[in-house]
Amino acid sequence: MLKNMLTKETVVVEDTCHTWEDVVFKAGELLKNTGAIEESYITAMVESIEKNGPYMVIAPGIALLHARPEDGVNKACMSLYVLKNGVSFGHKDKDPVTLAFAFGAVDAQSHLQALQQLMELFNDEVRLTKLKNSENVEEALELVMGG
Repeated sequence: MLKNMLTKETVVVEDTCHTWEDVVFKAGELLKNTGAIEESYITAMVESIEKNGPYMVIAPGIALLHARPEDGVNKACMSLYVLKNGVSFGHKDKDPVTLAFAFGAVDAQSHLQALQQLMELFNDEVRLTKLKNSENVEEALELVMGG
């Protein structure tokens, strides 16, 4: 499931984001460019963080960006932004974020397999550390897929 969602078109390794809003917008743009989501989904992700705080920062250095399916998801999708310098989302214990995953689900079930695979990655400290330090998209993809 992850290998169908995370591709060279939906993974970026760079340092051009300076605010959490930049991160959400750019990670969302990767999904929008594939036709998986509408612009409204990106807006909904930003508004959710503005309203609810940095709850999407789920572990030290990791954000799982999302909104509701009805906010503009066309098909199940995921993107990854590797932020080499890290970006603050305002979470006192888990900032800075260096891995920002954005995902969209069309219903409550369709994305569970991808999230399960993602949790396996999050539980592999060695792979996770290598992913945070990856130098390019190819290296990041290999690590996400189990390399």
